[in-house]
Amino acid sequence: MKSKLYDKIATIYFYAVAVFLILFLASLISYILYQGRTKLNIDFLTSPPKFMEAGGGIGPQLFNSLELLIITLIISIPIGLGAGIYMAEYAKPGLLTEIIRLSIETLSSMPSIVVGLFGLLVFVTMTGWGYSLIAGALALTVLNLPVMTRVSEDSIRSVPNSLREASYALGSTKWQTIVKVVVPAAMPGIITGIILTAGRIFGEAAALLYTAGMSSPALNFSNLNPSSPTSPLNIVRPAETLAVYIWKVNSEGLAPDARQIADGAAAVLLLMVLIFNILARWLGNTLYKRMTGER
Repeated sequence: MKSKLYDKIATIYFYAVAVFLILFLASLISYILYQGRTKLNIDFLTSPPKFMEAGGGIGPQLFNSLELLIITLIISIPIGLGAGIYMAEYAKPGLLTEIIRLSIETLSSMPSIVVGLFGLLVFVTMTGWGYSLIAGALALTVLNLPVMTRVSEDSIRSVPNSLREASYALGSTKWQTIVKVVVPAAMPGIITGIILTAGRIFGEAAALLYTAGMSSPALNFSNLNPSSPTSPLNIVRPAETLAVYIWKVNSEGLAPDARQIADGAAAVLLLMVLIFNILARWLGNTLYKRMTGER
C-alpha cells in the first residue's frame, strides 16, 4: 500500500516539475518576444546600426552570427565527431585514454572568457589576423569541441553491439561498419550535440569580445572578393555578432532607443535559435530515416 502511495507521489511530483519547466520556458520566450515585438520588421533585420541615433538595425550583426555559425560548425563537426568515434570505437583503456578524458572534461569546464583570452593570444595576435571572423570561429571551436566529442561518443556507445556483429558477419570492415551502420544509428544523438553546439555559438559573447571584435565594416553583398574588407566572404574581417551587439548596446547606451534595440535583437536571437533547432531536428530525422530505410 505504501509503495503505491509513494509511486503516486513521485509521479505527481515529476509531472509538476515538467509542467513548471514548460510554463517557465513558455513565459520566458513570450516575454522576450513581447518586449521586442515593435522591432520585428524587415527594416530592422536588414539595415545597419546607427551611432548615437535612433532607428538603427542589426543587419550586419545578424549576417555575422549566421556566417560564424556555419564556419564554426564546418570546423567543429568533423573534429568532434572524429574524436567521438575514436573514443568510442578505437581508444583502449589505459593511461593515454584517461589523460584524453581528463583533458576533455577540463576543457568543457573552462570559462568562456578564458577561451576568449586564449583566442586573443593565439588566433588574433600570433596569427596576425587581428579581430576577425575566423579567429572567433576557432575560439568557439575550442569552446564547443568537448560537448560535441562527449555527445558523439555517448551516442555511438549507445548503439547496440548486435548491429556491429551483424555487419561484421556480412563481411564488412570496421570502418565500413562505423560509417554505414553505427553513425547512422547514432544520428539522433549526434544531431542533439550539433544543436547544443549551435545554441552556444548563437548566444556566446564573452569569447567573441576578444576574438571577433566589437565592430563590423559596412558589407557590400555584391562584392564577392574574399580579400576585400567589405566582402561578406572575407573571413579575416572584424565580425561583431548579435549577442555581442546586445551586450554593447546595453552597456554603452549611446542610442536613444538602446533598450528597444536590445529587446528587438534579443527577440531575433531567440527566434534564430528556435528556427535552427526545429530545422536541425527535422534534418536529423530525415537523414536518420533515409540512412536506416525507415518511412
